[in-house]
Amino acid sequence: MILVTGGAGFLGSNLVAALEERGQHEVVVCDRLRDGVKWKNLAKRELADIVRPERLFDFLERHASEIDTIFHMGAISATTETDVDRIVENNLRLSLDLWRWCAAHNARLIYASSAATYGDGAQGFDDDGSVEALAKLRPLNAYGWSKHAFDRRVARLVAEERPAPRQWAGLKFFNVYGPNEAHKGDMKSVVAKLHPRARAGEAAVLFRSHHPDYANGGQLRDFVWVGDCVKTMVWLFEHPRVDGLYNIGSGTARSFADLARAVYTALGREPKLEFIDTPLAIRDKYQYFTEANLARLRAAGYSAPMTDLEEGVRLYVQDFLERDDNHR
Repeated sequence: MILVTGGAGFLGSNLVAALEERGQHEVVVCDRLRDGVKWKNLAKRELADIVRPERLFDFLERHASEIDTIFHMGAISATTETDVDRIVENNLRLSLDLWRWCAAHNARLIYASSAATYGDGAQGFDDDGSVEALAKLRPLNAYGWSKHAFDRRVARLVAEERPAPRQWAGLKFFNVYGPNEAHKGDMKSVVAKLHPRARAGEAAVLFRSHHPDYANGGQLRDFVWVGDCVKTMVWLFEHPRVDGLYNIGSGTARSFADLARAVYTALGREPKLEFIDTPLAIRDKYQYFTEANLARLRAAGYSAPMTDLEEGVRLYVQDFLERDDNHR
């Protein structure tokens, strides 16, 4: 049995779909569906069960002998969330409890960390999971800090050879885009935000640069197609001896202007770009460059190519956003 926390969310639901395509039919989702649209992310899936988060550990105890792997994708992922106690409870405490449970029951744990742990990038984007390397990172918001706090605790437990899951892997996801993110509101990808404007023939509105080394729209990010993220997680599942903390990105920084142009091109339209000042509230914390160093992932044996930006955006726009049923 495989359990996916946050399984109705963006990354989680894409993973559930990939596991089903792989022939895994004992997949359990832990999530809150509420009254929104998240249930549509699971509408096409065959599931063994759906568990509410507050009942998770009761479920785990009842099925302890059956559970092989937990993919822990659930989190408070809004970088604008201000209730830090809520963030700690969901992103740190729950992760620690799942680590201990997997260690005690000889299960595997593959969990979502984040590129937000790198802060402003001053220390680079090397996924060195050692205690010493992680101590140098300074996340810029509570979300990034909560993910980083768990990465650091894992590093300490592993360094001291204390009980650990049968397999463990932490994944530092960069700027992921793809289907099943409509429920995320303002936190959905730039591709999803730009699509309706491009479709209507309106201009894409991007932040003006306030850095002398970057042109307007030239700010760089590692944009990664969700399909590549899912392939990496499935590969880890298929290679149970691979442990560690890994970056998950395209490995190539591209500009927001490139991203916007790709959306228009996928729609067969001429790109239109406009620029506005970066809001003062975030200007001093704004990142101008992120790029995943994939050397450790490649050294671990993952050799599949990453989808380039234009192809990933084309897949998302033409195969999902332009269709009435745009869920995977």
